[in-house]
Amino acid sequence: MATILRSWSYQYQWLYDAISRIAALSVGGEGRFRQLALQGLSINSQSKILDLCCGSGQATQVLLQYSQNVTGLDASPLSLQRAKNNVPEADYVQAFAEDMPLADNTFDLVHTSVAMHEMKPEQLRLIFSQVYRVLKPGGVFTLVDFHAPTNPLFWPGISVFMWLFETETAWQLINTDLLGLLQEFGFQELQHHLYAGGSLQVIQVRK
Repeated sequence: MATILRSWSYQYQWLYDAISRIAALSVGGEGRFRQLALQGLSINSQSKILDLCCGSGQATQVLLQYSQNVTGLDASPLSLQRAKNNVPEADYVQAFAEDMPLADNTFDLVHTSVAMHEMKPEQLRLIFSQVYRVLKPGGVFTLVDFHAPTNPLFWPGISVFMWLFETETAWQLINTDLLGLLQEFGFQELQHHLYAGGSLQVIQVRK
């Protein structure tokens, strides 16, 4: 699965940004999309936030509007360099999400945006374990990612999108009960909302 467009979207920032903006139209635009995972959360200027799999820093920039204590983590040196150029105010760590070199009980909030669908099932389990570890007691993990559409009208669109840009891990994710998996690690549910005909999910859970 996936086509050459996937490789191009990672190679060319302008193409990735254009695709992101188009995809975000289903929830009212990129500005609203970036706020979905943060709705209803208590965040202040002293909150320690981890932007997990931060990519080129699009979400990192939004998180800095809430707190000045934001750390972006990503495994890609190229993405991190772009993030540092785009959002120099944040701190950055190059590491795999499933093996974070971060201390226990460090963050008030861990955020990740459309990244978990890139992970194999065994990676997801390792990542969720790591997130639980680095969160402070009472801290929140919030994520936004794909979901199997509940409205049949949205199936053609997400199917074409996945065929063009995604791999089998995205299909595996939409068939995974993410909330149930998170609860296995001890997380407690705060919110689970569906958007865009059910093709997008936001999960907020507390340690």
